Amino acid sequence: MKRSKVDAKPMGVPTVVDIKMQLHYRVALHYVSGSCPSIRNILLLDSEGNRVAVKYYSDDWLTNSAKEAFEKALFSKTQKTNARTEAEIAMFENHIIVYKFVQDLHFFVTGAEGENELILVTVLQGFFDAVGLLLRGTVEKKEALENLDLILLCLDEIVDGGIILETDASAIAGKVASHSVYEAAPLSEQTITHALATAREHLARSLLK
Repeated sequence: MKRSKVDAKPMGVPTVVDIKMQLHYRVALHYVSGSCPSIRNILLLDSEGNRVAVKYYSDDWLTNSAKEAFEKALFSKTQKTNARTEAEIAMFENHIIVYKFVQDLHFFVTGAEGENELILVTVLQGFFDAVGLLLRGTVEKKEALENLDLILLCLDEIVDGGIILETDASAIAGKVASHSVYEAAPLSEQTITHALATAREHLARSLLK
């Protein structure tokens, strides 16, 4: 069953500030109630359904073949949808999937059936925007593969063991660039410097709004 687009709200489209405030409030409620928002996986696939970068945080898929089968089936279900202008939501194999496409890359975030959709969309948007910052706006498969180490670090900054750590794209990109410097990742100095400068610029703009 496909759900309505996330932006189609009768009371108007929420601002970024509104979404962040709601996210923090809902996460706090989860902690108070003894539970915590949990991400099942984050997937970055190409336009043919092949892996670019994936992270699983659940035992729902015990083998690599099970994971690959899930990715292929999910890609087949969503590839003809219009998820390029805004994120979309779908139910798939007892999971909630939020996804968004750009160029030849397909971004997915998976949560449990009862997980809050707003939280999943915020994680997706954080990942999507952080990748855009780190790839300097050239969000396509070739560039992603050339900077795969950055994208994997990006995933580590967003979620750890299924628990959400960060959703702000500027903060994520800044941390990834810093890790790359300290760990001497195989990345040109120019790319690292540019990623840091871009992250700082976006952060400065957000503070001035």
